[in-house]
Amino acid sequence: MASATKDGVTLRSDLEFSVWNPDSNVSNYKLVEPEDFVIGLRSFQHGISHSNVRGIVSPAYTVLRGFPGTNPGFFKYYFRSGLLISQLANITQGIRQGQAIDIEAFQNLIIPLPPLEEQRRIADFLDVETARIDQLLQLRKRQLELWAERVDAFTHRQVTDSSGSPDEAEHIDWLGPIPHGWLAPPIGRVARFVMGTTFPLEYQGKRDGDFPFIKVSDFQSADAMGRMTSAENWIDTEESRKLGARVVPPGAILYARVGAALLLNRRRITTRPSVIDDNVRAICFTHGDPRFWAGVLSLLDMGQLVNPGPVPSISESQVSPIRVPDPGAAAQRPIADRLERNVVQWNQARSLVEFQIKLLTERRQALITAAVTGQFDVSTASGRNVTDGVPA
Repeated sequence: MASATKDGVTLRSDLEFSVWNPDSNVSNYKLVEPEDFVIGLRSFQHGISHSNVRGIVSPAYTVLRGFPGTNPGFFKYYFRSGLLISQLANITQGIRQGQAIDIEAFQNLIIPLPPLEEQRRIADFLDVETARIDQLLQLRKRQLELWAERVDAFTHRQVTDSSGSPDEAEHIDWLGPIPHGWLAPPIGRVARFVMGTTFPLEYQGKRDGDFPFIKVSDFQSADAMGRMTSAENWIDTEESRKLGARVVPPGAILYARVGAALLLNRRRITTRPSVIDDNVRAICFTHGDPRFWAGVLSLLDMGQLVNPGPVPSISESQVSPIRVPDPGAAAQRPIADRLERNVVQWNQARSLVEFQIKLLTERRQALITAAVTGQFDVSTASGRNVTDGVPA
């Protein structure tokens, strides 16, 4: 079994995520060979996938195999070029999740076919130049990982270093020993949970009101410390009463109750009274600095609490008994100040590296498009100027 992904055709057993497999009847599945190409369900977004494997793919896919006189290496790049993707966008049918490429219209697309030797030269050129850019991209992404690890390590030190002997320190199973004299209560003893309300479609895009109606998609909008800075939808007081919505106070810690694993580990802090969607949960601590509590919870891998099933979810009963370090309200603020200074520095560094990644990605795509459309002679050109101005 194989799948067409944005990185190419991959055996399902090698994917890092689960893909549904049929029981036994695969008679209508299609054979894909190395150097074939596959039009998948997302090809209109990322281009056509090149295969390095032999396997069978879904009958919903279209398999392409080149005629003599075509070099798979050349078309590996052409089928991922910005030019081809823009053409695919014009022959896509359906909306949103139901979009699909019109194969008949695809067959009528006019594509470049340089002489076979020129195809080989272009493919060889792009192999070298894209590998060099990819190496820079990997270095930048590793920088982000190291910075994130550094922030976690700093946060961990702030809430676990003990001035007393290890024997005297309280110990939290998921965190480790905490400073002598600190409490370690379960979350349910120092906070209350607020459940969300089903989001009515008529409020979609409502830009004014008394309360922001926070959905998981709004988690993208936050400052360095995770404080919510905006929301796409708003609701009035009377409307919230009709829905039976409970208003979340400022300083509540929000987390995604359901959704992709990426979002399950994000924490957000409300900065004003808010209404939350049913896919969001709020933890309202009874005392202390929300920045401190958000820092502590950022170390908790809530992905470990996910209930298995078609839709991953986390219940309040799973979060409530988790013990957290509590030095008291007065001691939390200086720790929160140190955490914020550190996170702000990290956010500045991250923004710079993310900009460099964006620039490299755009230049990689521009180089591919220019090469496969004959905008320069690869026999004499160098793609090294693609990364000029980006520190190595």
